[in-house]
Amino acid sequence: MDKDLKFAVIGGGSWATAIVKMLTENLNEVGWYMRSVYALEHLKRQQHNPNYLSSVEFKLNQLKLTNDINEAIEYADYLIFAIPSAFLHTELQKLTTSLEGKVIFSAIKGIVPETGLIVGEHFHDKYNIPFNDIGVITGPCHAEEVALERLSYLTIASNDEEKAKIVAKKLSSEYIKCKVSDDIIGTEYAAVLKNIYSVAAGIAHGLGYGDNFQSVLMSNAIREMKRFIKKVHKMKRNINNSAYLGDLLVTGYSVFSRNRMFGNMIGKGYTVKSAQMEMNMVAEGYYAAKTAYELDANKNTRTPIIDAVHGILYENKNPKKVFKKLAEKLD
Repeated sequence: MDKDLKFAVIGGGSWATAIVKMLTENLNEVGWYMRSVYALEHLKRQQHNPNYLSSVEFKLNQLKLTNDINEAIEYADYLIFAIPSAFLHTELQKLTTSLEGKVIFSAIKGIVPETGLIVGEHFHDKYNIPFNDIGVITGPCHAEEVALERLSYLTIASNDEEKAKIVAKKLSSEYIKCKVSDDIIGTEYAAVLKNIYSVAAGIAHGLGYGDNFQSVLMSNAIREMKRFIKKVHKMKRNINNSAYLGDLLVTGYSVFSRNRMFGNMIGKGYTVKSAQMEMNMVAEGYYAAKTAYELDANKNTRTPIIDAVHGILYENKNPKKVFKKLAEKLD
């Protein structure tokens, strides 16, 4: 029965902290792996994560805390990975225990740089996890608003509808509404791509473009997303649903968006390195731009926004000149 299933969250950042908060609304105990010994010890003493969402207080008797990823994996039936995609490969190299028989849900909105795969495909190809035991947790949902218990929505995607429903039930509360989907590939790619478009929105803001331009940029972004996802995984989907358009809009416009913040700094003249050093959180759109650009090169999809962001971040092109040319391609 699903009430006997054990859940563990892998990650110590803001989104991982928000997911643990959601789970503790419905579970007596939640496993939680945090790499940082300092953060873990602080949490044990002060009942909150010292680095992220520090306003959220936890009841320690509800948490099975560990800084050993193998212990967390052995503990749980359902594993929710919520660490930056750039660090996933390194963390998984610590495994000495098997993932066999585990159900894995990714709350990671990025592509694994070492393999060029979205997280679900990475677990399937590299760890032989059946697609029926893999799922995706996507927004639109900012961790900061979860902390404030503001009404938010999640889409839980899996090929196995029952597993998606189980996760949806465990994450739902008065302030979290969940819906399920069978578009595991499309929703995960959408979660990756929207971060690139959010970087673009930030660059535009940093360059001084106004709301009128931003609306056209986002309108073109959702159509570009539709073309890209259709190429990688053709199936019937409504791109206007919250998992696609909704997540794009909140990431592109919200003051909580780290990708928009990163892009804004680039637009204002920061170098990539200086922007990354000043930010306390990882901007997934930086890594996603490279992989999406390389994937697109093999698929011949028209993606002017991805091309523009890649040119600025990886080819050292002038943002002002790039966006002047991009503006001519938008409609």
